[in-house]
Amino acid sequence: MILPITLTSEYAHPMTHSPNTFFSKLPSVDSILSDPTIKIVAEKYGHTAVTKSVRIALQAGRNNHDTFSPSISRQELAQLIVNATVLDLEKINRYSLTPVFNLSGTVLHTNLGRASLPNEAVEAMIAAAKSPTNLEYDLATGKRGSRDSHVESLLCELTGAEAATVVNNNAAAVLIALNSLALRKEVIVSRGELIEIGGAFRIPEIMTRAGAKLREVGTTNRTHRRDYEEAISPRTGLLMKVHTSNYRVEGFTAAVDEKALAVLGREHGVPLMIDLGSGTLTELTDYGLPHEPMAGESVASGANLVTFSGDKLLGGPQAGLIVGDRALIEKIKRNPMTRALRVDKVRLAALEAVLRLYLMPDKLGQRLPVLRTLTRPIADILQTAETIAAGLREYLPKDLDITIVEGVSAIGSGSLPGEELITKVVMLCPTGNKKDNAKRVRLLDKGFRSLATPVIGRVSNGNLMLDMRCLDDTDDFIKQLDQLSHLIDSKTRQ
Repeated sequence: MILPITLTSEYAHPMTHSPNTFFSKLPSVDSILSDPTIKIVAEKYGHTAVTKSVRIALQAGRNNHDTFSPSISRQELAQLIVNATVLDLEKINRYSLTPVFNLSGTVLHTNLGRASLPNEAVEAMIAAAKSPTNLEYDLATGKRGSRDSHVESLLCELTGAEAATVVNNNAAAVLIALNSLALRKEVIVSRGELIEIGGAFRIPEIMTRAGAKLREVGTTNRTHRRDYEEAISPRTGLLMKVHTSNYRVEGFTAAVDEKALAVLGREHGVPLMIDLGSGTLTELTDYGLPHEPMAGESVASGANLVTFSGDKLLGGPQAGLIVGDRALIEKIKRNPMTRALRVDKVRLAALEAVLRLYLMPDKLGQRLPVLRTLTRPIADILQTAETIAAGLREYLPKDLDITIVEGVSAIGSGSLPGEELITKVVMLCPTGNKKDNAKRVRLLDKGFRSLATPVIGRVSNGNLMLDMRCLDDTDDFIKQLDQLSHLIDSKTRQ
């Protein structure tokens, strides 16, 4: 839907002329369409769309005739119509899904798309999107193949599992694993691991949707091996352990480790499934970060099935990765739900490219954006903050304090709960009275979000905070700051 255009200009003036005089100055549709600028945009957007926007601009002029000075010339009015037409076309053709600068202070921000992909993955996605691929075609035999074949061997090599499959996210991975292996059966889970993640995804509810029956054992803070053993019966389909990736239970606690549960499962002929939530394929302590459970560790501990995300700490596209025993993976693959939850060729191309980076661990820290951002030196972040602060001082009101302060970045997306990374924050602080300051901060925040490449910061204690950890493109950030003067109320400027 094209919104009405409001024509405003330096010629705005209370009406002192007759409408007929003004209307006689309005250009015709054909004359606007012959304008050189309009001809250029017509090449981009097409004649039909341009003509429609011209008509809307002309009608806006008629509707607002009483706001223009009687001295406005035909040429000046025609130029306003041209400008309004171009603005309308750009607005309605702007993509809804657009890149943003993530200065929120959360590295893996779910609402902002989580991990940025490495160049290798982006190039692979473009190549896959531009032409037909061997998505489900075996080039060696000339017969139908499996889309899992493009990443299964890589996942097996990186985790030590016998087999693997991929669905569209980790929630889907948990859903299809439960439905395939525990339909109309009980799944034993510690009460302390009945998690809820973003979007109200709860283990008990997803278990119900999967057709499995939850069997809680233990208490919120303490669960023992005997609790699982006493709950096992002929109705048991799975033992399940869920990594509490977005919170910690501390103090008087007890939990059964994966290896002990795997042994218990083998003793009773019940598979052990582990949901890592985020999970990773590399030892993060090698990069100076806290340890996060690795899928390979769970496989080595004896888990029969492990699920984890592709787009969190792994640093790839959104995907749910399932690795484990071949017989169980094959059963999941045969589930009719697999087709509904599968990933497309573009996402598979990106995932394959990211997994291949893990085969080159000495290069991973620099080539994988999520690791590069999480391990970014504080001196580098400070240099970025100083550059941005200087740019902001040039374009923002002089009575706005712009300072650099120390802060902490959250890792986000349920990864490494409670861990914080020291960072540098550019703080924008109004100096007027408290009531006006709150309004100005809201205006600033909205102004930044309205830029061509929106800037997502956070408001804290009446200040706008811009975390510099995730900003690596200072030139493009500063280039668009001149737009702020058009987006922020003139009352905020001296």
